[in-house]
Amino acid sequence: MWNLDFQPPEVIEARVLTRLPDAFRKPRRTDWVDANKPGHVMDSFLEGPVFDRAGNLYLTDIPYGRIFRIAPSSLEWELVEAYDGWPNGMAIHADGSLWIADYRRGILRRDAGGGPIETVLGHRNSESFKGVNDLSFDLEGRLYFTDQGQTGLHDPTGRVYRLHADGRLDLLLSNAPSPNGVAASADGKVLFVAVTRGNQVWRAPLLPDGSLSKVGALQTFFGTSGPDGLAVTADGGLVVAHASLGGAFLLNARGEVTHMVRSPAGQTVTNIAFRPGTRQLVLTDSATGSVLEAELPVGGAPLFSHATDSRHQA
Repeated sequence: MWNLDFQPPEVIEARVLTRLPDAFRKPRRTDWVDANKPGHVMDSFLEGPVFDRAGNLYLTDIPYGRIFRIAPSSLEWELVEAYDGWPNGMAIHADGSLWIADYRRGILRRDAGGGPIETVLGHRNSESFKGVNDLSFDLEGRLYFTDQGQTGLHDPTGRVYRLHADGRLDLLLSNAPSPNGVAASADGKVLFVAVTRGNQVWRAPLLPDGSLSKVGALQTFFGTSGPDGLAVTADGGLVVAHASLGGAFLLNARGEVTHMVRSPAGQTVTNIAFRPGTRQLVLTDSATGSVLEAELPVGGAPLFSHATDSRHQA
């Protein structure tokens, strides 16, 4: 039976908040570009937006191993790290430290006060990761991260892990064709995974014993790429960045697409983050080196990075 109440998604036009300054743009070939964007010469590929408690926005630049910080008022860009790696997704701990999913090096950590980047997890049981992609904390401080590598429909062996504060590591999924963005619901009962090459968002109920059950596709998209970064909303929905459809999609708790946030810059919107406590969403338009902003009808869910419970402080 047709749903006669169906309404097409409302379009929200994003705006360019800021762009990577020309001083940081040096187009050249790299091994990452040759493997992931063959035939291209790129000056950057921005990813991993996260906000600290002071309102600073941090971004990664994957091919060149860079991490930038953008001041909240002046929008001035500062290069805070440049190292031998391919940093992708990031998350901030309640203690203020910056955690990085690095495709080449695993899960890394940078102290809130700066200092050298340290390796938290470089392998599992002496086996190298395929290539970690994104990560996020739940409100209890457990870290979920995806091990994507070059998996896809031809090789559906991408993995999703959970790292506990005591160092225990759980393998939750091992059959995903390109797991990318990952986020837990505010109540800790559901895990969402962006499965890029499958062009889906998976919904994975988390059982009381910590295992998964009845994993299903919450929403299916289309395009030459697929869902990338995720952000949970305050009302139990989800925002999905799509890496080839020129924007991000707002899903309600049933998985219905209610709004499309459209990029004015390019087609490759890779990741997203809410300004904590607001309805302002920032998006990385990676192909153009742009950071976008849009106001959504709903704000983001609470974040571990802004937790005040003393149990979460280092």
